[in-house]
Amino acid sequence: MAHRIDSATAHAWTALGGAADLLEEVSYVPADGVLPSRLPVRELARATVGACSLAAAELTARRSGGPVPAVRVAEAAVATAFVSERHLRIDGRKPTNFAPLSGFWRAADGWVRTHANYPHHRARLLAALGIADRGDEDVLAKRLAEELAARPAQWVQETVYEAGGLAVAVALPAETAAEAEPALITSRRVGDAAPRPLPPAPLPADGVRILDLTRVIAGPVATRTLGLLGADVQRVDSPHLPEDPDAHADTGFGKRSTRLDLADPRDRQTFEELLSRADAVVTGYRPGALDRLGLAPDALLERRPGLVVAQVSAWGWSGPWANRRGFDSLVQAASGIATIEATPDGHPGVLPAQALDHGTGYLLAAAVLRALTERQESGGGSRLRLSLAATASWLMHGITPATTDGVAYEPGPWLTERPAPYGHLRYARPPLGYGGAPRDWPHPPTLWGTDAPAWR
Repeated sequence: MAHRIDSATAHAWTALGGAADLLEEVSYVPADGVLPSRLPVRELARATVGACSLAAAELTARRSGGPVPAVRVAEAAVATAFVSERHLRIDGRKPTNFAPLSGFWRAADGWVRTHANYPHHRARLLAALGIADRGDEDVLAKRLAEELAARPAQWVQETVYEAGGLAVAVALPAETAAEAEPALITSRRVGDAAPRPLPPAPLPADGVRILDLTRVIAGPVATRTLGLLGADVQRVDSPHLPEDPDAHADTGFGKRSTRLDLADPRDRQTFEELLSRADAVVTGYRPGALDRLGLAPDALLERRPGLVVAQVSAWGWSGPWANRRGFDSLVQAASGIATIEATPDGHPGVLPAQALDHGTGYLLAAAVLRALTERQESGGGSRLRLSLAATASWLMHGITPATTDGVAYEPGPWLTERPAPYGHLRYARPPLGYGGAPRDWPHPPTLWGTDAPAWR
């Protein structure tokens, strides 16, 4: 077990505003062969989980008045959790993580990456390229390949974007190297609301109410982690935007899920009642996408002073791509990661996990925990911002590879099973490690959108 201060963990903890002396409490149990890649994914993964574990330990100590528990994170647990969606089994069935029309495709002058997992994105991709939605997926994939091979990559990217679909040109690292490195986490205190001390409790987020307005992986991983740590997490989705049930079966642990139409007066009143008692709101939509619904950070903080508003987006908060839709796989392609991880024959490659999603998710949870810790004494609200693009930049430019050692990695000890409304689940155990950390979530995922919109 390594006891020296890990530089990537120190960087993440500093970005979170944590006290440097607490880093002495963090150590890792190494494992050989975890998350192999050209880029330092292993180091990023363990640092994000280590920082989140330390934030949980810090808040636990602040609530109890005792010392900060030691943090000890197993790299094998981290590696297993970072591919939790791949380890998931539902009654023995392995979910499909990427649809047939999602992936890398040759363009006339390079490569493009598409994302068509959701039906509305799939329909827009096909429409943008003039492909009739007829025939099975194999036929459509062949037709898509033909169309993309005849078009320049940048043309595909912009044409599909204008149609509301998702495709990006695969970039070279040199094309992104000149861009300013974004802050990994930005945090701003807002207002002068009185401190809200949390009473002593065995779990750091016990009694904390979290409104979860996130989708896909990064945001749901953050709120899944907060649910593990005792928070009352209420996920709220629009009834007009269905979620993949397999995705929710992976990230819905420890939370409840409801559907509210915020354009409907009765549903809106219900949401406002939830907000009036919330401690934090976590959002995972494009910058500005929720503003028309009165859910801009300033509007939320005006109605609920002292609130923690945590936001995660794909591309960041400024620049020409800030308002675009995005996913981990697309950020990998556009940032140059896919080129760095290319196969010997030149085909774009991928990281061994959707590490931008998972890593950003643990940092997001850590940021919320740290904001709650600071609110204990200083009061006020908080605005927190993270992005997959910032995490990608950190991975590419800010992390030094560490020596690989330890016993050979085996995921089996970090998997477990339990019955759930979705069926019998096999799933990855939580990777957080500190004195007193829970070993599993308090309950499995409920069926998406079926819970009552009320705090427990």
